[in-house]
Amino acid sequence: MNTKEYISSGIIESYILGLASHEEAGILECVMKNNAEVKAAFEEAQKTLEDLATAQAVAPPSDLKSTIWNKIQQEQTADETIRLVPDSQPNPILQKESIEPVVANNHHSSWKTYAVAASVLFLVSAAGNLFWMNSQSQNKKEIARLNTEKHSQNLALQRMEQKWNILSSPDMQMVMLKGVEKHPDSKAMVFWDKKTKEVYLNAESLPKAPEGMQYQLWAIADGKPVSAGMYTEEKDSKIALSNIPNAQAFAITLEKKGGSEAPTMENMYVMGAI
Repeated sequence: MNTKEYISSGIIESYILGLASHEEAGILECVMKNNAEVKAAFEEAQKTLEDLATAQAVAPPSDLKSTIWNKIQQEQTADETIRLVPDSQPNPILQKESIEPVVANNHHSSWKTYAVAASVLFLVSAAGNLFWMNSQSQNKKEIARLNTEKHSQNLALQRMEQKWNILSSPDMQMVMLKGVEKHPDSKAMVFWDKKTKEVYLNAESLPKAPEGMQYQLWAIADGKPVSAGMYTEEKDSKIALSNIPNAQAFAITLEKKGGSEAPTMENMYVMGAI
């Protein structure tokens, strides 16, 4: 696997999110020490995920703090007004009569202050809980999305490794199929195992087959076309289409779904000699 394939495998994102295994993390850390391109990709991915987290953060209402503070100041001012005593000496006769209402007012003011403080604490707690719940919901959605992407990337990596294991065999012979006159831009690649005689086909570059139609691979042996199997995207470069003991060339035609006994020559797309 080359550097670009390793970067696109999803291992960097898994490492940043803490989803990579201990072995995967160790390999990545070692690679980053010796590969500047992988190190740069790691830093870019880390910044992207940080920016995403910042963009999705949900803050409490902007005026909540000032509303709470103003309410507390109003109650404190009212309490101080009730507690004010005139500078002149009070009438001793009236002092005894007036002391009880003052005390009563003080108790009443204190009770109101505690009630307001409790209400403020409740509002702050409720706002904090809503903020936390919303953040948790967003985080769960993002983790689920990243897990889905990681699963897709892992499947793609497995398919890539499977292809690589097949195609890197020393017994594998590659045959390039080039577009014929009617389809000059078309191309495909046949992989023929000279030991097992199994034939694999990579036809990702061909146009998508129309509904009800399917590409069919042909081996030209001793001047005669022999069906070498029907192409599907699931089989591409991974599953052998057929076993061909002898061939001098290969070609691909577009046939009715399920294949034909003989190639439709006007529907030939590519051909290549061995």
